[in-house]
Amino acid sequence: MAPIATTLTSLAEENYLHKKFIRDEDERPKVAYNKFSDDIPVISLDGIEKTGGDRAEICRKIVAACEEWGIFQVVDHGIDLKLIGDMTRLAREFFALPAEEKLRFDMSGGKKGGFTVSSHLQGEAVQDWREIVTYFSYPIKARDYSRWPDKPEDWRAVTESYSEQLMKLGSSLLEVLSEAMGLEKDALSKACLDMDQKLVVNFYPKCPQPDLTLGLKRHTDPGTITILLQDQVGGLQATRDGGKTWITVQPVEGAFVVNLGDHGHYLSNGRFKNADHQAVVNSNYSRLSIATFQNPAPDATVYPLKIKEGEKSIVEEPITFSEMYKRKMSNDLERSRLKKLANDKKLKEEDFNKSKFIPCKSFEEIQA
Repeated sequence: MAPIATTLTSLAEENYLHKKFIRDEDERPKVAYNKFSDDIPVISLDGIEKTGGDRAEICRKIVAACEEWGIFQVVDHGIDLKLIGDMTRLAREFFALPAEEKLRFDMSGGKKGGFTVSSHLQGEAVQDWREIVTYFSYPIKARDYSRWPDKPEDWRAVTESYSEQLMKLGSSLLEVLSEAMGLEKDALSKACLDMDQKLVVNFYPKCPQPDLTLGLKRHTDPGTITILLQDQVGGLQATRDGGKTWITVQPVEGAFVVNLGDHGHYLSNGRFKNADHQAVVNSNYSRLSIATFQNPAPDATVYPLKIKEGEKSIVEEPITFSEMYKRKMSNDLERSRLKKLANDKKLKEEDFNKSKFIPCKSFEEIQA
């Protein structure tokens, strides 16, 4: 079997999947990438800037979606459709570049931003079937343009404009959720302090054995709110029962998928769900999505903004977002590590029990 390539371009043409991408049976896709569901509401934002009935009805729909799923789609959002088209085109052009061009922005070794395969986290037990390019856009003073691709040529200008418009949309949605909690409309934004914004452009190439892997493993986002632009292929999936059942979110032309993250979940004291989701791949089409993460500043406090009488906080004590993020990533990697060890132990035990040369004792006895 050939070694893992530095990009997925060549692997997408193979007729087998490298073992580093193969997930355990309990993690493999249960629903096809194109078996779409309309369970996730599509909400028009036309009139959200006004006062009165239209805004109240839009707010009601958003709140209901956040309480039920933590995820919804928005149309009539005011984002320039030409800008969306340009952003999508440039993203496709970037991933079509030769491997050596993409790897000029390799973000391995702790670099903040750039290109990588699978995940920017070190130590993942199983790799996701995706390529990504990541850049940090807000706060503006923290931008490191050396980590932003310089090809295609218009990348910087278009992504700056896209980032600005998505920041406005995210702030507008946070106002709705603040009002729903009975707070001033800027309460959630203030809780984020100097809000961070990270963009992750995902490319999921055609996969030779999509039933064995995931484009992006099951997770919740750590931040406040995520705004996702996806193409029409399909692959985003959500669950609300701990992964027992999954639905594939119906792609809607020109829409953004919005989901709440852990920070938004904690600030609402659990009222709004942190969307549990994953991405699946397929052997027919490559897929593209652009995720905009609206996150609090690293030193922002993670604690409910309002606790109703008779309720308890779902957060034991106030901590910084930076600490919350570190704990989440560390716990995730540790779970993956322990699962891999358990699987390795099981395989060793099975191999031992099949041996015709050694008496068949239990694995525990051998280790004693």
